[in-house]
Amino acid sequence: EEQLQMWDLNKRLEAYLARVKFLEEENEVLRAEIQSAKGSPAGDSWRVKYEEDLRALRDALDHAFREKCTAELARDNLYEEVQQVKSRCQKEQAAREEAKKQLSLSRKELEEERRAQIWLKERAVQLEKEVEALLEVHEEEKAGLDQEITSYSQSLESFRCAPVAFQPVEVEDYSKRLSEIWKGAVETYKTEVSQLEGSLCQAKENLWKAVEDNHKSQLQLQHLEKDLAGLKVRKEMLEESLAQQWQEQRGEAEKFQLAMEALEQEQQSLRVQIARVLEDRQQLMHLKMSLSLEVATYR
Repeated sequence: EEQLQMWDLNKRLEAYLARVKFLEEENEVLRAEIQSAKGSPAGDSWRVKYEEDLRALRDALDHAFREKCTAELARDNLYEEVQQVKSRCQKEQAAREEAKKQLSLSRKELEEERRAQIWLKERAVQLEKEVEALLEVHEEEKAGLDQEITSYSQSLESFRCAPVAFQPVEVEDYSKRLSEIWKGAVETYKTEVSQLEGSLCQAKENLWKAVEDNHKSQLQLQHLEKDLAGLKVRKEMLEESLAQQWQEQRGEAEKFQLAMEALEQEQQSLRVQIARVLEDRQQLMHLKMSLSLEVATYR
């Protein structure tokens, strides 16, 4: 029984020794391959290529980050320009409203001037009619006075010794007073007519000024509308360029994100390979130690 056990133990020891020898030979071969790979230019070139790729990707990432910062600055500048355009549009809208108000006020003033002109024309016609009526009355009074003077002169010729109250001098004084009163009334009406003509000329000048102000307001309104249309077009162009830059930046960010994910996956695979190699080496070390212990126990 002990011989059988010793024989079985010898067989196991022989198998273990053969396995250890095979693993040591394989370990030596792997070590030689690793040393040759480290010493060979192909391994160095692969490592250099990997480092160059990694460096290029890092440079690309830095460039993308700088472009991102530049795009953010451009976005902020575009946002400021859009805000300025909006404020300018608001100012021009306020100026347009103010121009509309001025235009409405000018139209009101124009209507008032037209009404005043119509009233002045009617007043002038009325005064002309009054002057004509006064002239007719004056002619009638003058004719009556002439008739009275002729009758008085006839009575004076018939009656030489007439009283003092019916002398021709008093009649002439009376006619002179009447003529002076008439002249005063005519002068008064003339002054009123001249005042009305002056106010009519002033009304015409005000009307002309109102028409010119209206024309200027319309020209200013058209200019403001043109500026507003140009600002709207510029705003649309800025918004389109901003959207295009955002899309380009998003596409570049997605590309660099994919590149980073690929690098992380490659790094993870390398870590897995390194862990696997370390685990294999650890298993070999454990197997060697167990064989060494069994050899020592057998001895």
